[in-house]
Amino acid sequence: SQNLNLIDVLFTFCFLKSFFIVMTNMVHSHQVQKQCMEVNAIRPNQTVPPVSVTLYYESLCPDCRVFITQQLFPTWTMLQDIMAVTLVPYGNAKEIPSANSPFTCQHGEPECKGNMIEACIIHLTGHSAFQIIYCMESATNVLDAAQPCLQLYAPSISWSSVNSCLKGGLGRQLMHANAAMTRALNPAHTYVPWVTFNGEYTENEEKTMSSLFRLVCELYKVGDLLVFSFFSSLL
Repeated sequence: SQNLNLIDVLFTFCFLKSFFIVMTNMVHSHQVQKQCMEVNAIRPNQTVPPVSVTLYYESLCPDCRVFITQQLFPTWTMLQDIMAVTLVPYGNAKEIPSANSPFTCQHGEPECKGNMIEACIIHLTGHSAFQIIYCMESATNVLDAAQPCLQLYAPSISWSSVNSCLKGGLGRQLMHANAAMTRALNPAHTYVPWVTFNGEYTENEEKTMSSLFRLVCELYKVGDLLVFSFFSSLL
């Protein structure tokens, strides 16, 4: 059927794009990757917490989409054993006291809808959520990709359940929670994408945006030693 063909094409596109980005990152970060992958495979201390990476973003923000598709998702794909990702779709939106439209967004009403769709998907799909969000943000049209991406990565979750979230009170509750999380940032965010590591903002924006893999490896701690420093001393 046409629907299945679309899903096959979408799956192939997402896989090939992700594979290309991963391979590119592997070439550019070969030495760090060797060290970090070794730790990832061996896991010398199972009690060491993963690096917590929280992304505050907007669904239609061009820079956010680039960061998700070219840095965050490929890094998580390789390092998910030592890296936990939290997605907070809200960004520069504003919460206003209005019964009809309680939020305004930097890129207009479509972005408000995209933010709420992604918040509902994150809430409903759990572990599959990041794959769905990546699939959506990789697509030409984020909103149009939502339903086929959900069907591809979380076929047990019906689109009607997402619609119920959007049209009922749950979607607004989720967006209110995201608004509260974003407003609570200290320091306050001044742009998006805004990334925190283990709950703290790093001023090394360039490294976050261009070398996330290396940064996560450096932040993963074993006891009192940094993984990166530890393995550097052995090589």
